[in-house]
Amino acid sequence: MKGREKNLTILMADDDEDDGILVREALAESQLPIELYIVSNGEELMDYLYHRGRYANNSKTPHPGLILLDLNMPKIDGLEALKEIKADPQLRQIPVVVLSTSRAEEDIYNTYNLGANSFIIKPVAFASLVEVMKTLVKYWFEIVKLPLEAVGEKHGQKPYQSSVH
Repeated sequence: MKGREKNLTILMADDDEDDGILVREALAESQLPIELYIVSNGEELMDYLYHRGRYANNSKTPHPGLILLDLNMPKIDGLEALKEIKADPQLRQIPVVVLSTSRAEEDIYNTYNLGANSFIIKPVAFASLVEVMKTLVKYWFEIVKLPLEAVGEKHGQKPYQSSVH
């Protein structure tokens, strides 16, 4: 990652602990400067983004430059979380990539209609997952230009400190 002085942060919301471990290992294997934070359901995802509950200490919850979102989670599912993220002016600029085992056309259409930036079917083979993670990181953090608010760098602020919620 040319010119990056700090690690980039990916926030993954997935209730399958094994998937989290595999993504963490795939990112490590890719040797990319990524910090991966994992939450296990949509409610915890929203708490992280709004710095509520156990995530109230802002220094422990860096602003994500990318969200990896599973659809089928307890409490608040992925579609509900996606809808809330994309409806919030302070959160909507964070790229959200749905990473799901679902192949259902309805899920694909629904996620894009709610504002998902991409829909990826989780690869079964670990080598394929490593390639997906390398490609995702390269695309979202090197190729595309995101608004500074989306990567948390505008005026050194952390833009997701909502007191409304």
